[in-house]
Amino acid sequence: MSSLIATVSKIHNIDNLNVVEFDFFGDTLTMMSLDLNDDIKVGVRVELLTKPTAIAIAKDFQGTISYSNQLKAEIVSCSNGQLLSSIIVKTHDATVEGIITLGSSMRMDLRVGESVTLLIKASELSISRVL
Repeated sequence: MSSLIATVSKIHNIDNLNVVEFDFFGDTLTMMSLDLNDDIKVGVRVELLTKPTAIAIAKDFQGTISYSNQLKAEIVSCSNGQLLSSIIVKTHDATVEGIITLGSSMRMDLRVGESVTLLIKASELSISRVL
């Protein structure tokens, strides 16, 4: 799992559905959730988690896309296996792993030092713990 430390900045809810916004070094991250712990309040610092397979990587990204969470990052490691590639990136103070297919990694010609955009759907982000 990849982890990000962020601060709750807004909570929107209707019935049992919650959309929570977080401040991550000035970038806004968004999470959808059916239930929220009572400890989750605006101003609280939390650890957010996402699975490496839930992270999409875009190179030379332009345009509009429905992914709520878009973070600029730099590739620090690119390990290609027989079917999958592990792409390790640094964004602000966090190191995050994305697992993509080998075909995608080769097609995109991903290289250490390149700038990319991490894309994470709001439904793929969760709160691990309150700090």
